[in-house]
Amino acid sequence: MTRLRLAPALSLLLLAPAAAGAQPAAAARAPSQTSRVDSVFARWDRPTSPGCAVAVRENGTPLLVRAYGMADLEHDAPNLPETVFEAGSVSKQFTAAAVVLLAQQGKLSLDDDVRKHVPELPDYGTPITLRHLINHTSGLRDWGTVVGIAGWPRTTRTYTHAHVLDVASRQKALNFAPGSQYLYSNTGYNLLAIIVERVSGEPFAAFTRRAIFQPLGMTRTEWRDDFTRVVKGRAIAYAQDGDSSFHMQMPFENVHGNGGLLTTVTDLLRWNENLRTGRVGGRALIDELNRRGVLTDGRTIEYAGGLFVSRRDGMLEVSHSGATAGYRAWLGTYLVTFPGNYPEERVEVALLCNAAEANPTVLARRVANIYLPGSMGRGAREPLALRPEVLEARAGLYRNRRTNEPLRLVAREGRLGPEGSPGLIPVTGTVFEGPDEFPRVVFQGPGRAPFRLTSADGDTVSYEPVDPWTPTPEQLAALAGEYRSEEAEATYTLVVVNGALEMRMRPDVVIPATPAYADAFTARGMVVRFERDSRGRVDGFSLWADRVRGLRFDRVTPRRR
Repeated sequence: MTRLRLAPALSLLLLAPAAAGAQPAAAARAPSQTSRVDSVFARWDRPTSPGCAVAVRENGTPLLVRAYGMADLEHDAPNLPETVFEAGSVSKQFTAAAVVLLAQQGKLSLDDDVRKHVPELPDYGTPITLRHLINHTSGLRDWGTVVGIAGWPRTTRTYTHAHVLDVASRQKALNFAPGSQYLYSNTGYNLLAIIVERVSGEPFAAFTRRAIFQPLGMTRTEWRDDFTRVVKGRAIAYAQDGDSSFHMQMPFENVHGNGGLLTTVTDLLRWNENLRTGRVGGRALIDELNRRGVLTDGRTIEYAGGLFVSRRDGMLEVSHSGATAGYRAWLGTYLVTFPGNYPEERVEVALLCNAAEANPTVLARRVANIYLPGSMGRGAREPLALRPEVLEARAGLYRNRRTNEPLRLVAREGRLGPEGSPGLIPVTGTVFEGPDEFPRVVFQGPGRAPFRLTSADGDTVSYEPVDPWTPTPEQLAALAGEYRSEEAEATYTLVVVNGALEMRMRPDVVIPATPAYADAFTARGMVVRFERDSRGRVDGFSLWADRVRGLRFDRVTPRRR
């Protein structure tokens, strides 16, 4: 796998040519940075709403620590800089670090087969390594998506790692061959936490406290391994309801490692400092956590060891966002190398919120932009002027050949894209691009032809045109019945009501199913594709939902009386 070291990478990330005597951004700052940060969080700076805490550091120097809104609306307790929030998937880098530390001690190898440590998992014929788990390239289905399909989404039951193992052990198939693709899956990081516990011989929370948190002075940081435990100074998480009132939305589960880190913005920056100095784990830990995954086809992805390592506007962004229940989080570092003899600019932002409506990535990047040089993007490009009829000929319904998801493209104002999106601009008659070249769509012919969509990290997915489908009453009636998945331990009853198909589950789940293309429906973010036997009779369906692909439901044959 390609070794990524931050310092060599920076040498490639130079700013656009600067005028003689140009100085790093910090030298010419306006004194209004704090007020500009306050404006970013104006929506949350109220005594009637939850809010956020944010901390900024530049080149090792703390610049700002602020808090906005309320930690507890019932007791009128405000958010403070030292308030404890839950960090969501920002937690993953700590789990990856724990595994790397055990590898440094010779107690495991990142290339171990996961079944060496977790024999409960099925043998899929191809080894899944710990490195696959770290990089989200294992192909393991996300357990949270599976239990959501079964009618009990996360936070509706008190899930534990025993439940994670139980769900993972029932899966008869993977989303894809290990190492062949990237697909975010919390299952992998829950398994890593379990492996740390089994290999170290102590609870995961105890190991990380001794090996990471205490040495770095992260005194307000712990895992939510028991959601009933009292945590002093913790913010309650909230979500806004349809009437604009706030309701508690807490993660009532003991699953952790994928998320579940209770921490503060200042503690997060202490950890971020370790990613520069290597006080815990040394340079080898820093290198490993920044080592991006490499797929079997040789393509390097942006995901590393619980971190996304990517380029944005001429800078290196090393970051991760997080979301669990009503908590939102972001932690990241921007690195910029200046031409001439000036040192690199290093800006770090830690953000924690207790409002589900807060977009942590957008908020954190707006804060970072206050302290960073101006945008280094390519700037706006002039689109190729295509005749309206040429664009219209491209519009229509397509199917993602990897996930079966339908995608409807519309043409408007010289662009092509999904309804409600800014759209892609044409750069040739067959190539359409988004900002900074990506995403890129390349059609294979004129009109509604198959196309390939490539994302910024090089992932390419094929789409094919499909025709919209309006099933007849007879066709709908042929789909009605009971369907069962042993992998999800779930049963759906499909019924036709007023000429439309509904998916029902006990006790009161009713999901409308909307026809997409032949034998395929969409249902609350899921794709349901019916399958037929050699006689053309429906014998089941496969369900595709977010981080689960091809989950099979078999039709239950009614008993004869």
